[in-house]
Amino acid sequence: MKVIDHINGSDKTIFSFEILPPLKGQNIQNIYNNIDPLMDFNPPFVNVTYHREEVVYKRLESGLLEQKVIKKRPGTVGICAALQHKYKIDAVPHILCGGFNQEDTENALIDLDFLGIENVLALRGDSVKGEVYFQAEANGHKYAHELVGQVNAMNKGIYLDSELQNNTPTNFSIGVAGYPEKHFEAPSINNDIAHLKKKVDAGADYIVTQLFFDNSKYFEYVEKCRDAGITVPIIPGIKPIATKKHLSILPHRFHVDLPDNLVREVLNCKDNKEVRQVGVEWAIEQCKELKAAKVPVLHFYSMGKVDNIQKIAKEIF
Repeated sequence: MKVIDHINGSDKTIFSFEILPPLKGQNIQNIYNNIDPLMDFNPPFVNVTYHREEVVYKRLESGLLEQKVIKKRPGTVGICAALQHKYKIDAVPHILCGGFNQEDTENALIDLDFLGIENVLALRGDSVKGEVYFQAEANGHKYAHELVGQVNAMNKGIYLDSELQNNTPTNFSIGVAGYPEKHFEAPSINNDIAHLKKKVDAGADYIVTQLFFDNSKYFEYVEKCRDAGITVPIIPGIKPIATKKHLSILPHRFHVDLPDNLVREVLNCKDNKEVRQVGVEWAIEQCKELKAAKVPVLHFYSMGKVDNIQKIAKEIF
């Protein structure tokens, strides 16, 4: 079932979450162990991240550096198929511009379609280490709206090979990312929303936001999107703070601000156990306000840990 149909068919706020594939060499049982406690809250869909290859350097005995290209977290498609089979819920794999040319994208979408996966989250993806700016693959997509356009074309039976005949259309619901505090590469929030509208106009059904800790920024963002003519559902993304290191990691990695009150509470904690509780309590208050505002979904970023999300969900759902 499509994510957009889950949203349109519910008169209550839906619970959903995102998981990371396990590191290479680990067992999928790690995923099941994390998911099992959250199934009590009836998530109709689960997002699964995709991780492109990384360039790493290994120092040799000679002192020279050897360059290697590795993928630390493979298995997105296999995990999605396994989740749909085991839990009878819909899996939403991330698909990226980065690391794919258009032929790669088409073939990946065909695999997903054959597996009965009806949802994708279309993202540009990050630049690889060593690149100052994102570089598209040869004959690949530079922007997420181009990727959305390719998925939408396949939904209409349009493939890259114009000589194909009697093509079977795919049936994907397409989600895209939004940034309440703007994408760090955008010169302004209005410019960022203009790029978001291109993704919606290209065929996106809904938007999932970057994590945020100040609900006012989400509400202002939704209002600006509506003023710009964006009418699709905008799902808030929630990430409970869990360690003192998050005070520096989250702003650096995700380009978000942390409210002064939250920062003070975390700094006053004696250890990360107390920090985790502060993060849970803060997220509970966030979620209560968002649910009261009738957001379509509360979407949680697990980052491999779910005990805090379970505590939050018990209070909200």
